[in-house]
Amino acid sequence: MAIKDGYLVFDIGTGNARVAIITTSGEILALEREDIHYEIEPLYPDSRYFSPDLLWEQLVQLAKKALASVPHVAIKAITSTSQRQGIVLLDVENHSFLGLPNIDNRGREWEHMLPDSELIFQTTGRSPSTLFSALKLVALKKKQPHLWDKLATFTSLSDWVTYKLSDVLVYEPSQATETLLYDVQKNDWSEVVCEQFGLALDSLPELKWSGTILGQITPAMARELGLTNDVLIIVGGGDTQLAIESTFAENNDVVIVSGTTTPICKIIDHCQVDHEKRAWTNSHTHKNRWLLETNPGITGLNYQKLKNIFYKNESYQQMEDELSKLEGFDCVSALGMYLSDEKNATKKGGFIFNVPLDQHLSRAHFVASALWEIACSIKWNFDRLCEVTSIELPYVWACGGGFQSKTLAKFIANLLQKEVRIRQGFNQASVVGAAAICNQSLGLTDALSGDIKVITPDNRKDNVKYDEWLRGQHFFLEMNENTCN
Repeated sequence: MAIKDGYLVFDIGTGNARVAIITTSGEILALEREDIHYEIEPLYPDSRYFSPDLLWEQLVQLAKKALASVPHVAIKAITSTSQRQGIVLLDVENHSFLGLPNIDNRGREWEHMLPDSELIFQTTGRSPSTLFSALKLVALKKKQPHLWDKLATFTSLSDWVTYKLSDVLVYEPSQATETLLYDVQKNDWSEVVCEQFGLALDSLPELKWSGTILGQITPAMARELGLTNDVLIIVGGGDTQLAIESTFAENNDVVIVSGTTTPICKIIDHCQVDHEKRAWTNSHTHKNRWLLETNPGITGLNYQKLKNIFYKNESYQQMEDELSKLEGFDCVSALGMYLSDEKNATKKGGFIFNVPLDQHLSRAHFVASALWEIACSIKWNFDRLCEVTSIELPYVWACGGGFQSKTLAKFIANLLQKEVRIRQGFNQASVVGAAAICNQSLGLTDALSGDIKVITPDNRKDNVKYDEWLRGQHFFLEMNENTCN
């Protein structure tokens, strides 16, 4: 069998860790995954953490398994991508002693106690929230001083992986933008904002752009993985940004990334901060590109959980087949996508359907209502993005595992009244985007190719059904407010 050139890609999501082998032309030859093991810290009402040592052992074993399955691939480089907002803490001896994922909310108690939240917003492009890394560290300082005192530095999960492989510690800007310590306009750490959180500027790693070659794999890791010593380690980036890379979207394009959450991003060539705080401003993987983002929060994770409830031992295709046979669905869901601006907030939700129960009401109706809610929440956030920046193109790009559902893609096309363009490899978009970054670094700019599927909207708008969904959200909003009062 002919030897193919390829890359080893580490991809740490919210629920699981994955290791993939992908060729320079974008063909995924191996993909191994395993759930991440999280612990709860009783000191905080809503916290999660993980052991970096345990996660690293998982990643190494997954990499070995992937490599063993495709011995005919010559690995030219390794890179990584990961959930945004997740971090790994290191001590003075550079030992990784604590991992805090994006779903860790230990900082919630101190969200409204910062001296100048407006300064933080204007500098970083996002309002202070427990979602972001700096507030997780504030919580350590307040309730776990022994861990705070141990902290020498920290980095993103994707940059931690390349550190473990190269012995070079950096922070990539598309990840740094999620810390609340990064000046999104200057593309640099902000000393003023660091002071807000009591962090020393010189404790932060050096910033390096996605695609930077850090050097070669360390001899020890090369032996561990059975690789040659000349394999290059390349800086990756946030999973959303690398997913966007997989679409080859250009300036002014809008990309919808359907994963655990659903970022809706417009690529811009100048930094724009929304003073009304409807959108985040993110650094992209390119120095002269930014993203304006709105995000409905947890979406795909809800869909996955509903599959486990209604179709536990059946495939996603079985769900799609049953959905395609529905002539309509008189069921509205409220699963948290619209109910709060805080991604990880806990609220009451549910399903609304006609009573007495219709004999034709089936499990497919509940799943269809959840997909419809994802589409509606995307429309609501898309409209919000349109208030911030003009969106005039007749199409949007789409990627991420959620678009394996043809039903969801059609819902979105109809609601937005725009073409939905989906490029080959969309369901593993972050991995394909990682390969694109590596190709750019190695001068293989034309190596990736792929067909584009276009979903066209029907010549109608689902405004009535969308309005019904909105009324359902407002019903649950009011119920939540009354419960709180």
